[in-house]
Amino acid sequence: MCDWGQYKEVLVKIPADLSCTGKTYWRKKKIDKCIAPIIKALQEGGIDTRGACCGHGKVDGSILLQDGRTLVIKKETK
Repeated sequence: MCDWGQYKEVLVKIPADLSCTGKTYWRKKKIDKCIAPIIKALQEGGIDTRGACCGHGKVDGSILLQDGRTLVIKKETK
């Protein structure tokens, strides 16, 4: 997991219900660096996301999908 503040910009779809204009659009957003490739792959595969956080090694991470499901990224245990 990456530290807080380590980001990579990824082009993501902003759904209409999260948009100020009420319309869906695409925008580059800062995503935690360690999960940015996963978000990019999901978006390119047509799986829309609503939010994500890797957990920064303190808690489990999560990727919230547009359809209501959550992908959990388990915190590494030593």
